[in-house]
Amino acid sequence: MNPALVRSALLLVCLQFWLGLGAVAAGSDGATFVGSQRCAECHEVELERWRGSYHDLAMTEATAETVLGDFNDAEFTAQGVTSRFFRRDGAFMVRTQGPDGEPHEYPIGYTFGWWPLQQYLVPFPGGRLQSLGIAWDSRTAEEGGQRWFHLYPDASIDHNSPLHWTGRDQNWNYQCAECHSTNLKKGYDLATDSFHTTWSEIDVACEACHGPASRHLEQARPAAPGGAPQWDATKGLVVDLADRDGGHWLIDPESQLPRRSVPRKQHTQIQVCARCHSRRGQISDHYVYGQPLGDSHRLALLDEGLYFADGQIRDEVYVYGSFLQSRMFAHGVTCTDCHDPHSLKLKASRDQVCAQCHLPSRYATQAHHHHESDSAGASCTACHMPQRHYMVIDERADHSLRIPRPDLSIATDSPNACNDCHADKSSEWALEAFQSWYGEAATQRPRFGEALHAGRTGQRQAPHKLIALAADEAQPGIARATALDLLHRYPDPTHMLTLRRLLQDRDSLVRAAAVRYLDTTDAKTLMELGFPLLADPILAVRTEAARTLAPLAAMPLPDGDQARLQRALTAYRESQLVNAERPESHLNIGLVETAAHRPEAAERAYRTALRLDPRFAPAYVNLADLYRALGRDADGETVLKQGLEAVPENASLHYALGLLQIRAKALPKAVISFARAAELDPANARYPYVQALAVQGSGDLAKALAILEQALERHPDDRDILVALVTFNQQGGHQDAALDYAARLKALE
Repeated sequence: MNPALVRSALLLVCLQFWLGLGAVAAGSDGATFVGSQRCAECHEVELERWRGSYHDLAMTEATAETVLGDFNDAEFTAQGVTSRFFRRDGAFMVRTQGPDGEPHEYPIGYTFGWWPLQQYLVPFPGGRLQSLGIAWDSRTAEEGGQRWFHLYPDASIDHNSPLHWTGRDQNWNYQCAECHSTNLKKGYDLATDSFHTTWSEIDVACEACHGPASRHLEQARPAAPGGAPQWDATKGLVVDLADRDGGHWLIDPESQLPRRSVPRKQHTQIQVCARCHSRRGQISDHYVYGQPLGDSHRLALLDEGLYFADGQIRDEVYVYGSFLQSRMFAHGVTCTDCHDPHSLKLKASRDQVCAQCHLPSRYATQAHHHHESDSAGASCTACHMPQRHYMVIDERADHSLRIPRPDLSIATDSPNACNDCHADKSSEWALEAFQSWYGEAATQRPRFGEALHAGRTGQRQAPHKLIALAADEAQPGIARATALDLLHRYPDPTHMLTLRRLLQDRDSLVRAAAVRYLDTTDAKTLMELGFPLLADPILAVRTEAARTLAPLAAMPLPDGDQARLQRALTAYRESQLVNAERPESHLNIGLVETAAHRPEAAERAYRTALRLDPRFAPAYVNLADLYRALGRDADGETVLKQGLEAVPENASLHYALGLLQIRAKALPKAVISFARAAELDPANARYPYVQALAVQGSGDLAKALAILEQALERHPDDRDILVALVTFNQQGGHQDAALDYAARLKALE
């Protein structure tokens, strides 16, 4: 990279920072941001607790006081690249592989995070800050720290990889910025694909949680010297994070269980924390402090890859989605019942924080935990908040606060805390011990894991289990919504009896999932049941309704309804353009435009996605499919071949090309394309299935059977593969084999 460009980019970002410090950007209801130092005039105790916290250190300028890593000509090799960390003229520098695959020198602009690891941000042209894939382990040497390490040690990454530190997926402006600075404005310009990102304070300061404080400051300062503050009902605060009901936690004398003296409704505080402590996508750049998360973000559900089937954390999901599953959340526990809101530390030591509400005389005993005192098995958090490591060394606790369930490990292949410690034992062993201690009733409590597992694996009872879970208001809303999304795989008109009720559910996650399910219905039902959701009080529900109702835009509707739908679709496009720098956003717009029968707009959206990222395979696939619908398969073939030039190892492109070749009656070419797709993505059962159909269609039944048999070894529960094996064996006169596969199919069902 041109060193002059690097210096210019660093200067631009620094100017943005210094200008940001003086900014008084408008917040809620015209209030402006005043800065934490103004808060310190009256709230010094709180500010002192905040200083040095992970919020305070979320992001800092790279200085000798803030950089923890070894920049004394230290070298580190990973992914076949040797990087050198050094100092030059007081600046912190790294020499490492750039976007062109060649080594370059880059200045470190900012530190990012503090413990157990610290990352480093490098200014790039276009207002970008990119996060290095190499981080510093800030733990002590005794803990294994004080070293450089790669965040993706098991991945194969080169300069063309999406995970390369110079790529869009490692861009601070999109991936990280909203939650590590105060009053952040991303400032992305689609026309130039560049950022002008600003903030009021570089870290997570007072107003990141309390909101802009100018009105509070005005009321705190009396008009006359020596006078008292002139408080109104809200004290000028844009959000009230305190408990005002006088309630406190106590022990019920009969049950000996904790309960609150005044039942607590869902607290504003949790919604404020959820903005950053959740796996979510932004759908509005107008954040209103204290409003429900769904008014500005779309929460990720218990999706495969993010969570295990029983809801335990699998990928990085940042607490909130787990906490929603807990009985504590259901009973009114909030974040600050356990954590100090300013220092972020636990209010007591690890297990003592539990003892604030749970009697030690009942729970901190061998009669309860059945382990030696002071052992790992006697720890509350070891059993009820098992930890997993993310970013290699960052240990995170599962906040679903669940009882270990070895029986669910057997049924759903989810982990359990017993076997986390006793890894040399089986889940059956753990279940036997568990039941001997707590009885069989402890493993018969209703949980949603089996239903979600059934939906994920295609079990015959999946539709019944999923609709029952979705309708069960005693279960967490995030699990019920996930069940509805899985139910898409099993459309059934009888489900609509339940869907009518769920479209009016009190939980917005359930309403959003219910309206998504309506895309399996006919236009009349979609109009009748979906249209009212365009007026839902939560933005995330309204945008889902607009997306689902998009096909109605091409149908004759009353003028008022058509105008209302068009306004909703405009709002949906705006929600996607909040992240206009991401090709996925334009893909989503293209899909809606396609559904609304606006092919020119859809084509523009797909082309925009490819302009932003020429390696974004879904845009090639969907653009080619749009051309198919328009009778332009020749153009579609050109697009798919362009995609394969950009990402030749992408299975979906080979598969889409194979389908096009089938339509063109080029069966031999299609067989080659399907075979390549199956080779590149063996986890996808559809690819070898379609490959076998094409091979059988070309007259090679024996080879088709061989492909299916190999595919069945990888996907033993796939119905389509089993049905094809029954049919093809019958065609080949292999009646015994056909009967065997038919028996397996019956057993599966």
